Amino acid sequence: MTPLYDRDGWIWLDGEWLPWRDAKTHLLTHTLHYGMGCFEGVRAYAGTHGTHLFRVAEHTRRLLDSAHALDIPVVFDEETLIEAQRQSLARNELSNAYLKPTVFFGAEGLGLRAKGLSVHVMVAAWDLGDYISAEAATLGLRALTSSWARHHVNISLCRAKTNGHYVNSMLALNTAVKAGFDEAIMLDPEGYVAEASAANVFLLRDGALHTPEVTSCLQGITRDSVIRLARDVLGIEVRERRITRDELYTADEAFVTGTAAEILPLRELDGRHIGARAGAPLPGQPIDANSVTAQLQRLYRQVIHGELEGRLANYADWLTPA
Repeated sequence: MTPLYDRDGWIWLDGEWLPWRDAKTHLLTHTLHYGMGCFEGVRAYAGTHGTHLFRVAEHTRRLLDSAHALDIPVVFDEETLIEAQRQSLARNELSNAYLKPTVFFGAEGLGLRAKGLSVHVMVAAWDLGDYISAEAATLGLRALTSSWARHHVNISLCRAKTNGHYVNSMLALNTAVKAGFDEAIMLDPEGYVAEASAANVFLLRDGALHTPEVTSCLQGITRDSVIRLARDVLGIEVRERRITRDELYTADEAFVTGTAAEILPLRELDGRHIGARAGAPLPGQPIDANSVTAQLQRLYRQVIHGELEGRLANYADWLTPA
């Protein structure tokens, strides 16, 4: 696998295009030392009518909202940042890509007061490759409830997609992976389900979908897409509320959602086979093609690839041509 720093291509930095290998910053960059910055993960897909960015307006607004909440002044507006993301696909000749717009402080000084620092914005795009294996998408993930709690709402800014927050996620995920699991489920400080390490969580019980309230978890854009598809297309009730871990144990179905992960089934949590009561496929077998999880996977794939027929035509504004 080619290292990310050793590639041909172009990266947008503060309004200019830099050759990929020349896009560097100083070792004393403030954000490297303190984690004070914000970013987005955006996907681009090749579709029936060409390449397009998926919900780039929503991602870009969240990036600027995150910067504002962190009190980091950004001089670029949404239109400029969206255009930079569009151009990053063309300049790098990408049809399927992952983009990472990032806001970070410069290297004028260190210290918690963060005074006199320059603010930089960059956009990089590259081919993500097979982030989601066919096995994970059909067989589902094995997860472990993490001993690492998600942030309390008064400890950090839970709505902001902040660089430093992901130390928490990495601790949880690394612990789970070392124990032989695929994913971690994180609880909030009061013991309710928050999210996976970097994805939102849903469960199906008695025909209704349930997902944690957006308090200590990120307000996911894929999460919102799934809620709207479930309600508007499948006619399924979606409830946003507090959820306990044993509700996941006894769910009929469960899955996680995220920009990179898209929609992945959750087949096991803490050694309990999810869906056993509802007759779910045994471990090692693909999920039922008629399950709600599988239906949402199909609808989501149709939308992201521009197959907007019938009721899916309502989501045309989610796609921005490259």
